Amino acid sequence: MNKISLHAEGISDITIVPNTFIDQYMPSANGAYVKVYLYLLRCFNSNRPEITISSIADHLENTEKDIIRSLNYWEKLNLLQLTRNEHHEIISIHLIDLNTSQNPTVDTDMETVPDSEEEIAVTLHMPKKPNPRQTYSTEKIAQLNENDEIKWAMHIIEIYLDRPLKPMDMQLILYLYEELKFSAELIMYLFEYCVSKNKKNISYIEAVALTWAEEGIDSEEKAREATATYNDHYHAVNKAFGLNRSPGQIERQYITKWVEVFGFSDEILTEACNRTILRTGKPDFKYADKILETWFKKGAKNMEDILKLDEEFSKSNKIPEPGKVTPITKPSSNKFNQYPQRTYTAKDYAELERKLLNKGL
Repeated sequence: MNKISLHAEGISDITIVPNTFIDQYMPSANGAYVKVYLYLLRCFNSNRPEITISSIADHLENTEKDIIRSLNYWEKLNLLQLTRNEHHEIISIHLIDLNTSQNPTVDTDMETVPDSEEEIAVTLHMPKKPNPRQTYSTEKIAQLNENDEIKWAMHIIEIYLDRPLKPMDMQLILYLYEELKFSAELIMYLFEYCVSKNKKNISYIEAVALTWAEEGIDSEEKAREATATYNDHYHAVNKAFGLNRSPGQIERQYITKWVEVFGFSDEILTEACNRTILRTGKPDFKYADKILETWFKKGAKNMEDILKLDEEFSKSNKIPEPGKVTPITKPSSNKFNQYPQRTYTAKDYAELERKLLNKGL
């Protein structure tokens, strides 16, 4: 991982958070993004002018892709400038003095909150735009309004959003239709699905759309199938662990790994979760991951394979039956025990008693 040089304007050698950031940017920003910006400020106080995406991710306990998304978010709001090399890797982060720069008003619709299954996919597989999304002219938007199919879709989307469409909504719809080649039906389902997750901001909806495009989801039917699959996996794990909440970000990454990398069914996920509860007494995703990784490395594909692994483990670690004494075959090192022991009868004991009595007379 390449090192990134860090520069700043108007920031002292102690960690000072500009009031402009607190007043204008922090309220509408995702907490993970705020953590990244504050950590960059902190780096100057620790005499570390060079950092890496990996070091930031490790310190904040997040993924590298999430860190990059956070940096892109702040760059979009002109709080920092990113310099990239020919491989599109970030090599420099320049924090801008908020007291002197002219920054746009923050729109909460720009906020992206990574807490759905689709956006986790964005985190794990960063979508690549062929080109930055262009801004369409008023004339182009007017042409869009003349399309009966899209006109109907916009009407439905207004119902989903429970408000009139904004210019940025129109720009996104046109981008989905013209660039990503989404059908009107797919666009309507995209908004329906995101709103059902209580996510109405445009950046979030665009992130889901880009993930679908990258995964080859080009119809409403495929989109419904994909979202239903993820929902089933999360529900199965939640039920096994007894969770009454949506999985957190790291937990969703585990589930995605179990399904997409290991290729395990919900039945196997449930079995691993059940064993985790029995052994740890709590819903421990890390422990369950170790169980599933072991099964994956041993080539288990279904429950029959897992039961065979259990049987092999039992044979190699067989415990003696209760009450059964295992004979000791190793000879004792005690020299007195190396001689054959004599067996005494009742007659022998009587004779011995007689001799002792005669000695006492």
